[in-house]
Amino acid sequence: MLDTPIEYLKGIGPARAEALKLELGIFTYRDLISHYPFRYVDKTKFHKVRNVPNENLVQLRGVIESLQIVGQKQGKRLTALFRDDTGRIELVWFQGYNWIAQKLKTGTEYIVFGKPTEFNGKFNLAHPDIEEATPEVLSRQSAFQAVYNSTEKLKFKGLDSEGLRKAMRHLFSQLQAQHIEESLSEEVMNDFKMISRYEALKQIHFPDSAEQLQNAEFRIKFEELFYIQLRLLKLNKVRAHTIQGFVFSRVGQFFNDFFSNHLPFELTNAQKRVLKEIRLDMGSGRQMNRLVQGDVGSGKTLVALMSMLLAIDNDFQTCLMCPTEILAQQHFETFKTMLQNMNVEITLLTGSTKTKERKAIHAKLLNGELKILIGTHALIEDVVQFKNLGLVVIDEQHRFGVAQRAKLTTKNSVPPHNLIMTATPIPRTLAMTLYGDLDTSVIDEMPPNRKPIKTVHYTETHRLRVYGFLKEQIAAGRQVYIVYPLIQESEKLDYQNLQQGYDNLILEFPAPHYQVSIVHGKLTNEQKDFEMQRFIKGETQIMVATTVIEVGVNIPNASVMVIESAERFGLSQLHQLRGRVGRGAEQSFCVLMTGYKLGADSRLRMETMVRTNDGFEISEVDLKLRGPGDIEGTQQSGIMDLKLANLAEDGQILNKARQAAQSILDEDYNLNLEKNKVYAEQLLIQQKNRPNWSRVG
Repeated sequence: MLDTPIEYLKGIGPARAEALKLELGIFTYRDLISHYPFRYVDKTKFHKVRNVPNENLVQLRGVIESLQIVGQKQGKRLTALFRDDTGRIELVWFQGYNWIAQKLKTGTEYIVFGKPTEFNGKFNLAHPDIEEATPEVLSRQSAFQAVYNSTEKLKFKGLDSEGLRKAMRHLFSQLQAQHIEESLSEEVMNDFKMISRYEALKQIHFPDSAEQLQNAEFRIKFEELFYIQLRLLKLNKVRAHTIQGFVFSRVGQFFNDFFSNHLPFELTNAQKRVLKEIRLDMGSGRQMNRLVQGDVGSGKTLVALMSMLLAIDNDFQTCLMCPTEILAQQHFETFKTMLQNMNVEITLLTGSTKTKERKAIHAKLLNGELKILIGTHALIEDVVQFKNLGLVVIDEQHRFGVAQRAKLTTKNSVPPHNLIMTATPIPRTLAMTLYGDLDTSVIDEMPPNRKPIKTVHYTETHRLRVYGFLKEQIAAGRQVYIVYPLIQESEKLDYQNLQQGYDNLILEFPAPHYQVSIVHGKLTNEQKDFEMQRFIKGETQIMVATTVIEVGVNIPNASVMVIESAERFGLSQLHQLRGRVGRGAEQSFCVLMTGYKLGADSRLRMETMVRTNDGFEISEVDLKLRGPGDIEGTQQSGIMDLKLANLAEDGQILNKARQAAQSILDEDYNLNLEKNKVYAEQLLIQQKNRPNWSRVG
C-alpha cells in the first residue's frame, strides 16, 4: 500500500501529484509519510484580539467581516477584517490572494493562526493559517499540531502546511498497523523500550502528547542512525573477514635507521600510539583502512613517512596522493630533507612533470626501483603501474572524489593498505558515521614548545591599525600572508578581491622598503613556484594569495595570517588557513578582517576562531552550522540523507544505535540468523540503487 502513487490519495490528483514530485520528491504514500514536520504548535489555546501584542504566535477564533483586494502591481494584496468579541485585526496576504479570496467567506467563523506584526501603530497578521471553525476542525485541535515545509508553488496548489496536514490525515485514515512493516527486531525494541514503527509514524504526524512525540522522535531517529551504522560496520566486518592484505612482518633497517638517527624531533606520545596502531594493522594479514586525523601541525606527515618506511622494509612500494601541486611539492621537499642521508629513492609526479621524466618514473615503478612516489591526481592515471604497491597514503582526502580514490586500490592484484590523513578534525558523532567502516586514529597532541596562535577579529574601520601591526612584524624580521576569497571582482558579492587588495597593498607597502608576492589559481605552475620560492627565501615580506595556500605551505618565518573578507570562509577553511602560521619558535598571529555588518552565523564563526585553537571544538561548531554531507555517496558537502536525526544534536542516540548494530554483527556479521532477517531485508531495500563507495578509504 505504501508504494501506491501519490496521485491516488484523496484530494491530490494528477496536478498536485506533479507539484509534489517536482517540489518535494514525493512520489508515493511512503514518501509522504516520511515528510516529517519541522516543528509543532500548541493549538489548544485561543487568544483574544486585544491581547495579540503579548504573544509571538497567536491563535484567534472569530468572524471575517469584510474582504478586499487593494493596491496596484507589486503592492497588490488581499486584506480581511477579522473580529472577535474584544476587537478587530487585519489579516493580509501578498501572494496567492486571488485563490485565498475565493476560499474565504464573510460572516463565517474561522480559526486563524500566525505571527502578529506592527504597522502604523496597529497589529496585523500576514499570511496566517486559516480554517473554517467547523465541529470537525474544533474536535481535532490536539496539543501539538504539525507544521510542514512547503514551497510557494505547492501553496499555490493548496498544499501549504495545512494542505499537507490534510493529505496526511487522508493517508492515515486508510493506514492500519499491518501496512507499516516493522524494521527492528523485538529484541532491540525491548532493549530500548521503543514503540512500534506504525505508532511512531502516527505520533510524529499527530502527537497525542509531548511524551508520545518524544517516543516517536526517539524511535525514528534511532532507526535512521542504526541503519547507517549497520551498513558501515557490516562493511568493516566483511572486509576484515574476506579482504586479505599484505603482511608487513618486519620492522627493518629503513624504519630503525630513521627512528634512531634521523628523526627531526622526538615523537609525541600520540604519534607513538598511532604508529603502533598502524603497525598492528599492517601485520594482521587483513587490508588496513585507517583514518589518521589530527590538527594542523600535529605531525601527521611524519607518521605517514614512517609508515611508508615500514612498507619499504617489507619490500613494497608506496605512494602519497595530494590534492594540489603545491602540497605535493611541499611533501616531496619535506620527505627529501628527512631522507637525505638514507638510500631511499623518492620522486614527484604531477600534471606538469615533463614527458621524458614521466617515462623514466613509469619504468622505475615497474621494475621496483622507485620506492616512494608522491603526486597529485596524476597517480591515478592508467599508465601509472607499480611492481608491488603495498601502501597508499591519501592526504586531505576530502579534496578527492570517492571514485578517484577508488582507482588507487586497483593498482595491485591484492588491495594495498590504505592510510588516509586529514587535518580537518572531525566531531566524534560525525567520525562514527562518516568513517564508521574505517579504523580511526587521532593525533590529539601538539609537538612541545609550540606557541598557540593568537587570533583577533577586526572590521574595515580598523584597517590602518592592522597595517601598522604588519609593519611592526615585518620590521622584526617576520613575514605575512594575506588571503582573499576572490580573484576577480564580482558584481554580485561586495567583497574585497585579491587584485584590488594587491594594488592597495603596493601603495601602503611600497618598494624598495617592502616586496610583495602574489599567488592564485590563475597563474601557471611555473609562476606560482617562482613567487613561492621568493617568499620562502625571504625575498618578499608579504604573500598575497587565494586559498591555494590553505594546505601544504610550511614557512616557519611567516608568523602573521591576515584573512580578508573572513565571513566568506567556512570555519574549517579558516582553521586550515590559520594553521599556515605558528610553525616557528616566534609568537604567531591570525587577523580576521570582515565587514562591519555580520549575520548571526558569520559572527559565531569569528567568535569561535578568536576563542579557541582546538580544531575538534571548531569542528563541532562547524557541524552545527553546515551539516555533515552525504556520508555514503560521492557528494561530500551539504545535508546528509537524514530526515529527522541530527548528528549535531543526537549524539546519545547515535551511540545507542551503534552499540546495538555492533552487538548484532559481533554475533552474526552476515545477518544469517532468523532474528536478524529483518535487518538483511532492510539493508537490501536501502542499498538498492546505491553504489558501494563506502569500501573506498
